[in-house]
Amino acid sequence: MDAKLPEWVHRAQYINLTTFRRNGQAVATPVWFVALNDRLYVMTNVNSGKAKRIRANGKALVAPSDVRGRPLGEFWPARARPIDDAQLLQEVEAAFDRKYRWQRRIIRLVAGLRARSTGDPSYVIELELLPPSP
Repeated sequence: MDAKLPEWVHRAQYINLTTFRRNGQAVATPVWFVALNDRLYVMTNVNSGKAKRIRANGKALVAPSDVRGRPLGEFWPARARPIDDAQLLQEVEAAFDRKYRWQRRIIRLVAGLRARSTGDPSYVIELELLPPSP
């Protein structure tokens, strides 16, 4: 991982991903993440609330968290955007498989079944961390 990322990225299993509704209301969600090439990546469903909020407003806040989303460190502002580059998507998938191992296999199975029933594909969000405000 690159030195531009905060130290907690190397240890954390979850992040609190806070995205913003059109009216400015913050919505926090605990999510798994991986780090690649100075960026963080999260996966979700294309029709999830966080995916819709990212498409409407690329503003986000990110902090290391526990499984329930309780922050374990300071929040970092981030620019968020969806990813559709096939090569990068493969790299992100492989990074998730390495980091979360057997839990990831279970989630992939469930997500695959859901995608078959709803037709909603997975969605990858890239987070570029910005320096925290003083």
